[in-house]
Amino acid sequence: MKLVLTNDDGIDAPGLKAFEQVIRGFGSVIVVAPESPNSGIGHKVTTKAPIKVERAGKSRFRITGTPADCSRIALTQIAPDADWLFAGINQGGNLGADIYMSGTVAAAREAALLGFRAVAVSHYVAKNRQIDWDLARLRVKSLICRLISERLQPGCFLNVNLPHPADDETDLPVVFCSLDTNPHGVHYYKDGNQLIYDGDYHSRPRQPGRDVDVCFSGQIAVTQIPLELGNHNTKPAEGQLNP
Repeated sequence: MKLVLTNDDGIDAPGLKAFEQVIRGFGSVIVVAPESPNSGIGHKVTTKAPIKVERAGKSRFRITGTPADCSRIALTQIAPDADWLFAGINQGGNLGADIYMSGTVAAAREAALLGFRAVAVSHYVAKNRQIDWDLARLRVKSLICRLISERLQPGCFLNVNLPHPADDETDLPVVFCSLDTNPHGVHYYKDGNQLIYDGDYHSRPRQPGRDVDVCFSGQIAVTQIPLELGNHNTKPAEGQLNP
């Protein structure tokens, strides 16, 4: 099995390293990642400037572009015969409305648009805590094994969010759930003639049983996201990957 790995935190990010260690157990891995962090960049693509592609080691490529650029280049120029594209592990959650802003999710979405199976994986970071990447690696390993054995619906990709519980339990509950449709709490404070964002990610509103609530409750949230957002027939039933 040939697997492409990318992210939005950059090719040197610890989450990418942890994820690479996981998926190498499932096949050959080609890393195609941005040379620097591109968090919050959404689905931006580069069309008016050249994109430099440099080798960064065996089966590793450093791209001077966005996460979506990485998917495009990986799947059309480097590994057009790839079986899956994985994006992550992102340092920080990509829940609910985050999917429209996240570079990590955009990389998976671009792969799905190109007709490939794709999974974005992110790790919520609890307030005043650091991610234990070794623990994250163990938590995601069995999940990836399960996901790649499932039949992903055409025109969909998967968005996974790891919680940040206080214990070191590795076998966390996995919940297949819908996307939370609440907006972020949008708050700013004024500094002269400037407005500075002052939202609190941790206290964002939650819809019961949806991805924000599931992840914040200490469970792994898996959401199947259709490219046709208006097509309600592609939404998974609660607790199911294939309705």
